[in-house]
Amino acid sequence: MITTEIKLFDTKSRQLQPLIISDGKKLRIYSCGPTVYRDAHVGNMRTFLLGDLVTRLAKFVGYKVEFIQNITDVGHMSEDFVEDKMLAQAKAESKDPFEIARIYEKRFHEDLKRLNIEPANIYPKASECINLMQELIQKLIDSDHAYLGTDNCVYFSAQSFPGYGAISGNRLDALKPGHRFEYTEDGAKRFHADWALWKAAGDRTEMIWDSPWGEGFPGWHIECSAMSLHYLDNFVDLHLGGIDLRFPHHENERAQSNAAINKEAVALWIHGEHLLFESRKMSKSAANVVLVSDLIDKHLDPLSLRVCFLENRYRSQMDLSWDSLKAAHILIQRWREKITLWQHDKKINLEQVKKLVDEIVLDFSQDLDTPRAIQKLRALEKDDSISDGVKFEVFKSIDPLFGLELFKSTIKAELPDDLAQLLAARQVARDSKDFNESDRLRDLLAQNGIAVKDNKQGQEWDWQL
Repeated sequence: MITTEIKLFDTKSRQLQPLIISDGKKLRIYSCGPTVYRDAHVGNMRTFLLGDLVTRLAKFVGYKVEFIQNITDVGHMSEDFVEDKMLAQAKAESKDPFEIARIYEKRFHEDLKRLNIEPANIYPKASECINLMQELIQKLIDSDHAYLGTDNCVYFSAQSFPGYGAISGNRLDALKPGHRFEYTEDGAKRFHADWALWKAAGDRTEMIWDSPWGEGFPGWHIECSAMSLHYLDNFVDLHLGGIDLRFPHHENERAQSNAAINKEAVALWIHGEHLLFESRKMSKSAANVVLVSDLIDKHLDPLSLRVCFLENRYRSQMDLSWDSLKAAHILIQRWREKITLWQHDKKINLEQVKKLVDEIVLDFSQDLDTPRAIQKLRALEKDDSISDGVKFEVFKSIDPLFGLELFKSTIKAELPDDLAQLLAARQVARDSKDFNESDRLRDLLAQNGIAVKDNKQGQEWDWQL
């Protein structure tokens, strides 16, 4: 067992707890992944960044990590929808549901790469782990934690697990019938708060599997229990997810996992808070969904989103805006430009570099205080008492921790031919001192999203933000 210097806020104990490597070898982390029936929006990506920040920090200070993130490519019914989302999207796009899953899974990984989120060690797919789920369900039946309902669905007996509610604070005796926490089956359950581990196929003909209890498909919560226990050898040092998963998903997952192994299966539960966009909830129903691709369409560096996330504490609700994204884009560009200048200064005080780096690592280690760490970088940039050589070495040292690719060359997208011709025509007008024509072409370029600046070398252009 290794007690690390990293402290995180544990949702279950509601206090800061040290991150412990229980087997003394690798930090075992499990994160709930996407349900791949649509593109992940930037609110989802904030949660996925949380896993990246923890793993980067652990590796930065010298620990090994085993990081598992599931891919939910199996449809299921849960509390907030009547129609299965995978099947509904397949119908909408006139495609096979597994084709839909592969399409959006690929896009998910592309977005992770755009945000420089390091990949997990394994991305197990639910569709490939049905046997693990069935084995776990049978184990829960054998230990009287689960039963076959009158509708041929298998249910977890909530009353068989006395520790229920430790994560969310919900008490079984306070949950009333009809509470919107689990899809309700009429009269088939022994207790209204029981939830389905396996659901009978009924009239459903797609995404169903054979089982000891008849054809059907897994319930919402069982896959994470099955995968985390299997891939992380029956114990999770750190379990990550969005705050919306705290109840019922993580509460039910904890009950299943603990009941299966007869002990606590997860040491720390960490949750990322909600993201608003322009002060409104991000949701399809509110027509307020922003994707990573939307940033690219506006010629913003996708890592500007990462900067915005870093400027906000992961467990505080955040309000993102286009203005904040534009400011973050400008910040990244400025830092990259300054780094190319700082690298020529050879005045380097290694003790000063180490002190500054250690202070930033300490901020990360104190419950991922990334806003304070970013402020330190901003202050360092502007501090005239610190040499450019020291600034360069600090930024070089911490870039793997922040993941901002500050040493990456900025490649500007090429102008479309018609706009390139306008820009060339403006240069001709400028050279011939036809300033009226030059101004007219500048305005025309601006109308097409191109900002032009004049300097001694000629003219420069960039996309308007």
